[in-house]
Amino acid sequence: MSYETHIDAETADGVVSAARTSLGDTLRSVVYFTPSAFDVLYTRRDLYGSAERTAEAKSQLVEFERTGFAEGPVRTALARMEGGSDIGEYEFTVRFHDDGFVVRIIQGDAGVLFTTDDMDVTAFEDAASAIRKLLAEA
Repeated sequence: MSYETHIDAETADGVVSAARTSLGDTLRSVVYFTPSAFDVLYTRRDLYGSAERTAEAKSQLVEFERTGFAEGPVRTALARMEGGSDIGEYEFTVRFHDDGFVVRIIQGDAGVLFTTDDMDVTAFEDAASAIRKLLAEA
């Protein structure tokens, strides 16, 4: 399979597997993105109806979440400043919505978004940690 982002198949499969393992049936979608392109790696079958409709739905979300390429390093730098926050380095973002969540993980010049149904938030850390490791190795 060829991806617009040039993610290799092994990393793509690993990202989806990490999200599915941590989040189970609540997982709605997984999107890999760079500053200039994105690929939908997984979409739950009961959503959207076609690949074209899925890509259209995710394109606006990806555009918004690309701000993380600039935001993450700034948050980490602020945390490291003398007299700055003592909360540590930025890791990932969870956005809460009425009926689910959007999670953004950025590592270098690649990112992953995943969406879920409403659920217990503790599984996000497991999924984000596994995906960050895969992105760092890719």
